Amino acid sequence: MSRVIFHDPQDQPRPAAPLAAGEAVRDTFGRPLRDLRISVTDRCNFRCTYCMPREVFGADHAFLPQSALLTFEEITRVASIALSQGVRKIRLTGGEPLLRKQIEVLVQMLAQLRTPDGLPPELTLTTNGTLLARKAEALAKAGLTRVTVSLDALDDAIFERMSDSGVAVATVLQGIQVAAQVGLAPVKVNMVVRRGMNDQQILPMARHFRGTGHVLRFIEYMDVGNTNGWRMDEVVTGAQIIQQIIQEFPLQPLQAQYRGEVANRWAYTDGAGEIGLITSVSQPFCGDCTRMRLSPEGRLFTCLFADHGHDLRALLRSGATDDALRDRLAGVWSSRSDRYSEIRGEAHRDHKIEMSYIGG
Repeated sequence: MSRVIFHDPQDQPRPAAPLAAGEAVRDTFGRPLRDLRISVTDRCNFRCTYCMPREVFGADHAFLPQSALLTFEEITRVASIALSQGVRKIRLTGGEPLLRKQIEVLVQMLAQLRTPDGLPPELTLTTNGTLLARKAEALAKAGLTRVTVSLDALDDAIFERMSDSGVAVATVLQGIQVAAQVGLAPVKVNMVVRRGMNDQQILPMARHFRGTGHVLRFIEYMDVGNTNGWRMDEVVTGAQIIQQIIQEFPLQPLQAQYRGEVANRWAYTDGAGEIGLITSVSQPFCGDCTRMRLSPEGRLFTCLFADHGHDLRALLRSGATDDALRDRLAGVWSSRSDRYSEIRGEAHRDHKIEMSYIGG
């Protein structure tokens, strides 16, 4: 098995071959670029133990200054160029993206973009839900397609221990309800499962969201970043999660809806909806990964487990043409050889980007 080639951050990506209109640029394994995840802030009002533990991200933690963040105009310009390279889905992340002031203005700007064949991109957002009830209507009117909400437990004590936030579960549930009412549906609900922390909440979560029209997705606890104290023995695998649920609710597997879909889909046999399993640890899906990530201050990352990014902000602020930006983006993707989850045991990295900085 060959190892991942890690390019020096100062290296220039190799030039990409010219693309036909609407054609997706492909990486060294032939994977097309289809998804752009844009982190709009590195700040969050949660301190989840698996993502942003308070002992590291405390009161004295230095977040990015406002001047370092890409402006909405810069983000929209990058997104427009990405659409010309094959991107069809844009997801706004953080940190907590709803902490970015006037985020609905950015949504409106992105919703006006079109692919080379004249179609709008699918435009989604991932949030912890605390501000969603207040923001959902404005986001929907601005053109947001759908929303994903992180919720790791229904029990308030367990939820507070996981999120270290002091926020009540009812606040997040209200956000999900309001989002659905204004048309941001079906809402996807993401639950990170960590053995010994919230694994006893698998069945209560399944019971709660069955029949609601929302899609509950269970995520294996991952070794993202450097601060979450990840251990393999704390991973509850997708297979173990299914075994728990199927004892109470019969399930049947569903086919993937598109290449690069991260979740294995299962339907309740009685028609009460579906669940998803995101199994980056036990069943890696690197072979179909179509996602590029843009950090808050304009660095491109080609893997959630990357150890460096590629600077776009310098180009954006130096008067670079769209063609120069297009070449840079295509060059980064066409040089990509990441498949960290497939070779997790071989590919030790001393420093990985934090999930709170680049989004999930």
